[in-house]
Amino acid sequence: MSVQNLLLTADRISTWVGKAFAWLIVALMLMVVIEVFKRYALNAPTAWIFDASNMMYGTLFMMGGAYTLSQGGHVRGDFFYGSAKPRTQASLDLVLYIIFFFPGVIALTYAGYTYAADSWAINEQTFNADPLPLYPFKSVIPVAGAIVLLQGLAEVLRCVVCLRTGEWLERMKDANEIDVVEQQLASSTYVDEEARAEAIAKAKQIEESAHQRATGGGQR
Repeated sequence: MSVQNLLLTADRISTWVGKAFAWLIVALMLMVVIEVFKRYALNAPTAWIFDASNMMYGTLFMMGGAYTLSQGGHVRGDFFYGSAKPRTQASLDLVLYIIFFFPGVIALTYAGYTYAADSWAINEQTFNADPLPLYPFKSVIPVAGAIVLLQGLAEVLRCVVCLRTGEWLERMKDANEIDVVEQQLASSTYVDEEARAEAIAKAKQIEESAHQRATGGGQR
């Protein structure tokens, strides 16, 4: 397996996990809508709804971390980084991963494991009239940490390859705002072909500039 295929495999795992758990937002929305109806229309509020919504949102947030990392979507300061050459970007990324990322994520994964183990040992539950089990939710912490750690290793490998070649390897591409713009313009009956092509070209230029600032030019 080539390095590029190895990196894309890590990207696919992170993407699959992120998109699978993204469906929690649909479940969360339905749960809140139903609870609002029960609370105000039927005067029958649910005691555990607050805890359940917090756990669902927390799970969504944690399990989406690796996907965001694989897409270069985490916030970064780009005053210097965005205009730097790929090798400079890779050097900076590599140092920051080693000094900050790995110690933090390893500590999170280890602490999360002990945290979850203690919760399972005591059969921990929430404190309300209708308690919910907490140990499944706390088990998400080490799992999410392990997946982020896997994607972090892939990012370090990307940095090493960039230092050797001077170019960033391609990432796994995913749907972006420009895809939605193209679909909307393609189905519009109010925009002629010339205006449609011009609008798509401008949108692509704006998106490419944003990607260069966010991910260092050649990462996409």
